[in-house]
Amino acid sequence: MTRPGRPAGPAADTEEVVLTAALELLLAEGATALTPQRLHAVTGIARTTIYRHWPTPREVLAALISVAPHEPSQLSGDLAADLHTEVDLLCDRLRDKPVAAFLRALVTASTADPSYTELRRRYVMDLLEPFRAAIRALGVEDENRIEESATGITAPLLVDVLLLDRPADRERAHRAVEDLLVRAAS
Repeated sequence: MTRPGRPAGPAADTEEVVLTAALELLLAEGATALTPQRLHAVTGIARTTIYRHWPTPREVLAALISVAPHEPSQLSGDLAADLHTEVDLLCDRLRDKPVAAFLRALVTASTADPSYTELRRRYVMDLLEPFRAAIRALGVEDENRIEESATGITAPLLVDVLLLDRPADRERAHRAVEDLLVRAAS
């Protein structure tokens, strides 16, 4: 028997309107703009609806992360080709909005409020997952080795974009893949 009342989550069209506006606000003004009052002002969605589903900027960011996962690549079985493909895809994602700007906003928000740190970590871990999957497909089972390898390839790209404010160095990332392959072969 179903009980009458409000559904657990927002209607799909409401969620799309609010999260689309939230992403635009985040990219233009940062995470502090993601208040229910501000989202109401730009969307016209009732404040009570926004408060019910996204009462704080942190919940809005969490919802944005949930709807933004990277589509998993089809692994070819050729580790070198798969890792080089993932490097190119990540470089493209870091070059284009909203990934780089989203990451910057998460870094800024987590600096001001440590409760955002887990969201930043979750988003970065999602970016690393395709690399982990490709390394696991090689037959590597040691999670520490998988993490070290994925991080070794991606960390310089994230440093370039987030800390040095320059484009991701695609060539350096490809060299890191080659270094990983040489180590794996020995």
